[in-house]
Amino acid sequence: MRGFKLLALSAFSASFLSFTPINKKYIVIDAGHGGNDTGSVYGNVSEKEITINIAKEIKKFNENQDKYEVILTRDSDTYPTLQERTAMINKLNPEIVISLHMNSNPEKETPKQGTEVYIQNTENSKKLAEKISKKFDVAKIEERNLHMLRETKAPAVLVELGFMNNTKEREYVTSEKGQKEIAQKFTDIIREY
Repeated sequence: MRGFKLLALSAFSASFLSFTPINKKYIVIDAGHGGNDTGSVYGNVSEKEITINIAKEIKKFNENQDKYEVILTRDSDTYPTLQERTAMINKLNPEIVISLHMNSNPEKETPKQGTEVYIQNTENSKKLAEKISKKFDVAKIEERNLHMLRETKAPAVLVELGFMNNTKEREYVTSEKGQKEIAQKFTDIIREY
């Protein structure tokens, strides 16, 4: 009888523990623009397509681990408003938020290049930007009063991945190889954070 009680107690404990919720951490990747908002466009290439492709790669690279879950603010060609994005983010209370964008300027072809990182005025946002600067060729890190940064309570950065009107950068970020490399760098940053 004693053996049966121990067996029953063990079975109960195992089933109880297997249903105990895990406090999973969230990482939010915001693919800038979407829907009717194309963002920067060069020829037939739009910023919204680049950002969603890279965001999906980041999510894919992080599926087979259980320490955190990558959540996308959009996973198709839709346009959640900035207010909807930040409301969703604040409800999730993620560890970090990375908003992906592409840069451009009025020139047809620009010699400007490099990643630009815009941050909140918080230590954790600065820390995240520093980690990004170790993986990417960062031209500048700067505080900006942008909705995604101002209205997001979690540590957040907005990353301009390069210039749409710089042929070398555009070709890299639109290539499958480039998008996978960028996603891997962000995956490394997330895991190190």
